[in-house]
Amino acid sequence: MYQILLVVYLLAAVALIGLVLVQQGKGADMGASFGAGASNTVFGSSGSGNFLTKMTSLFAVIFFIISLFLSNLNNTANKESAGWDNLQQKTTIQETTKTTPAETPKKTEDEIPQ
Repeated sequence: MYQILLVVYLLAAVALIGLVLVQQGKGADMGASFGAGASNTVFGSSGSGNFLTKMTSLFAVIFFIISLFLSNLNNTANKESAGWDNLQQKTTIQETTKTTPAETPKKTEDEIPQ
């Protein structure tokens, strides 16, 4: 579920960026009123402003709603793993034993100087 929401979130972000970049500024209508441009008949007589504005607001709402869901999922996952119970650590104490130096070998009669 998290991965699906993340993919939809990224697609909504890319679509939102694309829609904002495609839209014309407010000053672009001035040139069209003097006949210096097409009348944007692809989207109807009102131009593309209405359609693009509605699509931008739709993708913005989708983007923010998915942001809230993802943050809620991430927050609940962190609460489960960050409790006081996880702070207890198992410690192992190694017992040190006294080691006696190796006994020196006893010399045999052949090795004793006479």
